[in-house]
Amino acid sequence: MTQATGATSAGATPAEAMFAADEASRALGIELLEQGEGTAVLRMTLTPAMVNGHGIAHGGYLFLLADTAFACACNSHGPVTVAAGADIDFVAPAYEGDVLVATARERTRFGRSGIYDVSVLRGDEVIAEFRGRSRSIRGTTTKESR
Repeated sequence: MTQATGATSAGATPAEAMFAADEASRALGIELLEQGEGTAVLRMTLTPAMVNGHGIAHGGYLFLLADTAFACACNSHGPVTVAAGADIDFVAPAYEGDVLVATARERTRFGRSGIYDVSVLRGDEVIAEFRGRSRSIRGTTTKESR
């Protein structure tokens, strides 16, 4: 796994190029810390805007963080890869100011499909577990997808 350097699309890995173009995730302060073949580590700090009426992190933001880690991991191989489906289990609450780290790992790839697991942690505590199912789009690269 390599440290992400915030590289622009020129000379970047497929995952770095995809993340550099991901305005939604970057606008929420998500950082790509590391990436490698089928893996990615991202970090996000929960802001007041990410907390629901119960004073805990809104599940949508936890899903978005995990989904972004999943996207970086499954796009590490080169062809544009998208989600075919995903599930998340919320294990513990997270709160404003918490720094969350999402670690994505490729479980298997077969044909144009793949399965990836993402653990979202606050320190050593598991906050959520996510499983994503991917599908590569034949004949595409990150730059060609537009």
